[in-house]
Amino acid sequence: MIVHVGVNVYVIVGVYVDALRITHQRTMNTLYEAKLADHIRARNIQAEQLIFQQSTHSVAEAALAVNATLEDFVKSICFISKTDRIVVAIVKGEDRADRTKVQDAAGLGKLSIASPAEMLAHTGYPAGGTPPFGFEATFLMDERVLERATVYAGGGSEQALIRIAPDELQRVNGALMAVLRK
Repeated sequence: MIVHVGVNVYVIVGVYVDALRITHQRTMNTLYEAKLADHIRARNIQAEQLIFQQSTHSVAEAALAVNATLEDFVKSICFISKTDRIVVAIVKGEDRADRTKVQDAAGLGKLSIASPAEMLAHTGYPAGGTPPFGFEATFLMDERVLERATVYAGGGSEQALIRIAPDELQRVNGALMAVLRK
Protein backbone atom coordinates (compact mmCIF):
# COMPACT_ATOMS: atom_id res chain seq x y z
CA MET A 1 0.00 0.00 0.00
CA ILE A 2 1.33 3.42 -0.93
CA VAL A 3 0.88 6.19 1.57
CA HIS A 4 0.93 9.72 0.22
CA VAL A 5 3.66 11.56 2.03
CA GLY A 6 3.85 14.58 -0.27
CA VAL A 7 6.95 16.05 -1.82
CA ASN A 8 9.29 13.92 0.29
CA VAL A 9 8.47 10.90 -1.89
CA TYR A 10 10.19 12.62 -4.78
CA VAL A 11 13.20 13.49 -2.66
CA ILE A 12 13.61 9.86 -1.62
CA VAL A 13 13.19 8.70 -5.23
CA GLY A 14 15.62 11.44 -6.37
CA VAL A 15 18.28 10.31 -3.90
CA TYR A 16 17.87 6.70 -5.03
CA VAL A 17 18.12 7.68 -8.71
CA ASP A 18 21.26 9.76 -7.99
CA ALA A 19 22.83 6.80 -6.17
CA LEU A 20 22.08 4.55 -9.16
CA ARG A 21 23.55 7.12 -11.58
CA ILE A 22 26.76 7.41 -9.52
CA THR A 23 27.07 3.62 -9.26
CA HIS A 24 26.51 3.24 -13.02
CA GLN A 25 29.10 5.93 -13.82
CA ARG A 26 31.74 4.30 -11.57
CA THR A 27 31.00 0.91 -13.19
CA MET A 28 31.46 2.42 -16.66
CA ASN A 29 34.68 4.16 -15.57
CA THR A 30 36.00 0.82 -14.30
CA LEU A 31 35.23 -0.79 -17.67
CA TYR A 32 36.99 1.99 -19.62
CA GLU A 33 40.00 1.84 -17.29
CA ALA A 34 40.20 -1.94 -17.57
CA LYS A 35 40.02 -1.76 -21.37
CA LEU A 36 42.98 0.63 -21.46
CA ALA A 37 44.93 -1.42 -18.89
CA ASP A 38 44.41 -4.52 -21.06
CA HIS A 39 45.62 -2.60 -24.14
CA ILE A 40 48.73 -1.41 -22.30
CA ARG A 41 49.50 -4.91 -20.99
CA ALA A 42 48.82 -6.75 -24.27
CA ARG A 43 51.13 -4.46 -26.24
CA ASN A 44 53.81 -4.14 -23.55
CA ILE A 45 53.46 -0.36 -23.55
CA GLN A 46 55.77 1.31 -21.06
CA ALA A 47 53.08 3.35 -19.28
CA GLU A 48 51.62 3.46 -15.79
CA GLN A 49 47.88 3.84 -15.29
CA LEU A 50 46.85 5.82 -12.20
CA ILE A 51 43.26 5.69 -10.88
CA PHE A 52 41.84 8.27 -8.48
CA GLN A 53 38.72 8.84 -6.41
CA GLN A 54 38.49 12.46 -7.57
CA SER A 55 37.96 13.83 -11.06
CA THR A 56 40.91 14.23 -13.43
CA HIS A 57 38.65 15.49 -16.24
CA SER A 58 40.43 18.82 -16.67
CA VAL A 59 44.18 19.43 -16.71
CA ALA A 60 43.79 21.58 -13.58
CA GLU A 61 41.98 18.77 -11.71
CA ALA A 62 44.52 16.22 -12.91
CA ALA A 63 47.43 18.41 -11.82
CA LEU A 64 45.97 18.59 -8.31
CA ALA A 65 45.49 14.81 -8.22
CA VAL A 66 49.16 14.04 -8.95
CA ASN A 67 50.69 17.21 -7.47
CA ALA A 68 52.15 18.30 -10.81
CA THR A 69 52.06 21.37 -13.07
CA LEU A 70 50.10 21.96 -16.27
CA GLU A 71 53.37 21.55 -18.18
CA ASP A 72 53.52 17.89 -17.05
CA PHE A 73 50.32 17.03 -18.97
CA VAL A 74 49.24 16.40 -22.52
CA LYS A 75 45.71 16.69 -23.82
CA SER A 76 44.12 14.59 -26.55
CA ILE A 77 41.98 17.06 -28.52
CA CYS A 78 39.65 15.07 -30.76
CA PHE A 79 38.54 16.38 -34.13
CA ILE A 80 36.28 14.75 -36.69
CA SER A 81 36.51 15.01 -40.48
CA LYS A 82 33.70 15.36 -43.01
CA THR A 83 34.30 11.67 -43.81
CA ASP A 84 33.77 10.74 -40.14
CA ARG A 85 37.44 10.05 -39.35
CA ILE A 86 38.79 10.92 -35.93
CA VAL A 87 41.95 13.03 -35.63
CA VAL A 88 43.65 13.37 -32.25
CA ALA A 89 45.86 16.40 -31.69
CA ILE A 90 48.13 15.84 -28.69
CA VAL A 91 49.30 19.11 -27.15
CA LYS A 92 50.82 20.07 -23.82
CA GLY A 93 48.45 20.81 -20.97
CA GLU A 94 48.99 24.56 -21.03
CA ASP A 95 48.63 24.83 -24.83
CA ARG A 96 45.62 25.03 -27.11
CA ALA A 97 45.37 23.19 -30.41
CA ASP A 98 45.13 25.40 -33.50
CA ARG A 99 42.43 23.92 -35.76
CA THR A 100 44.03 25.27 -38.96
CA LYS A 101 47.42 23.74 -38.08
CA VAL A 102 45.75 20.44 -37.15
CA GLN A 103 43.79 20.42 -40.44
CA ASP A 104 46.95 21.12 -42.45
CA ALA A 105 48.92 18.38 -40.65
CA ALA A 106 46.11 15.81 -40.95
CA GLY A 107 45.43 16.50 -44.63
CA LEU A 108 41.78 15.47 -44.33
CA GLY A 109 40.14 18.79 -45.13
CA LYS A 110 37.95 20.73 -42.73
CA LEU A 111 37.81 19.33 -39.19
CA SER A 112 35.31 19.99 -36.41
CA ILE A 113 35.81 19.50 -32.68
CA ALA A 114 34.30 16.11 -31.81
CA SER A 115 31.36 16.20 -29.40
CA PRO A 116 31.55 14.04 -26.25
CA ALA A 117 29.18 11.54 -27.93
CA GLU A 118 31.36 11.41 -31.07
CA MET A 119 34.47 10.96 -28.94
CA LEU A 120 32.94 8.02 -27.10
CA ALA A 121 31.63 6.47 -30.33
CA HIS A 122 34.97 6.79 -32.19
CA THR A 123 37.51 6.21 -29.42
CA GLY A 124 35.60 4.00 -27.00
CA TYR A 125 36.53 6.39 -24.18
CA PRO A 126 34.67 9.32 -22.58
CA ALA A 127 35.66 12.96 -22.96
CA GLY A 128 37.95 13.92 -20.10
CA GLY A 129 39.55 10.48 -20.00
CA THR A 130 40.43 9.83 -23.63
CA PRO A 131 43.91 8.32 -23.81
CA PRO A 132 46.36 9.34 -26.56
CA PHE A 133 46.41 5.79 -28.00
CA GLY A 134 44.42 2.57 -27.95
CA PHE A 135 41.97 3.16 -30.80
CA GLU A 136 41.93 3.76 -34.56
CA ALA A 137 42.64 7.42 -35.39
CA THR A 138 45.01 9.79 -37.09
CA PHE A 139 47.33 10.89 -34.27
CA LEU A 140 49.26 14.14 -34.41
CA MET A 141 51.63 15.32 -31.68
CA ASP A 142 52.88 18.84 -31.08
CA GLU A 143 56.66 19.07 -30.92
CA ARG A 144 56.54 20.66 -27.43
CA VAL A 145 55.25 17.37 -25.99
CA LEU A 146 58.83 16.10 -26.25
CA GLU A 147 60.08 18.76 -23.78
CA ARG A 148 59.36 16.55 -20.74
CA ALA A 149 60.89 13.18 -19.91
CA THR A 150 57.45 11.90 -18.85
CA VAL A 151 53.94 13.27 -19.25
CA TYR A 152 50.48 12.53 -17.88
CA ALA A 153 47.52 11.95 -20.20
CA GLY A 154 43.95 10.66 -20.10
CA GLY A 155 43.82 7.22 -18.52
CA GLY A 156 40.54 5.84 -19.85
CA SER A 157 38.03 7.61 -17.59
CA GLU A 158 37.47 10.96 -15.92
CA GLN A 159 39.18 9.53 -12.83
CA ALA A 160 42.28 8.01 -14.39
CA LEU A 161 45.56 9.11 -15.93
CA ILE A 162 48.53 7.46 -17.56
CA ARG A 163 52.17 8.42 -17.07
CA ILE A 164 54.29 7.81 -20.15
CA ALA A 165 57.47 9.01 -21.87
CA PRO A 166 56.66 11.10 -24.96
CA ASP A 167 58.88 8.96 -27.21
CA GLU A 168 57.01 5.84 -26.05
CA LEU A 169 53.74 7.64 -26.69
CA GLN A 170 54.77 8.42 -30.25
CA ARG A 171 55.97 4.85 -30.76
CA VAL A 172 52.61 3.34 -29.72
CA ASN A 173 50.31 5.74 -31.54
CA GLY A 174 52.48 6.46 -34.59
CA ALA A 175 51.81 10.19 -34.27
CA LEU A 176 53.03 12.58 -36.90
CA MET A 177 55.08 15.37 -35.27
CA ALA A 178 54.02 18.91 -36.14
CA VAL A 179 53.47 22.34 -34.65
CA LEU A 180 49.80 22.17 -33.60
CA ARG A 181 49.50 24.80 -30.88
CA LYS A 182 48.20 28.34 -31.07
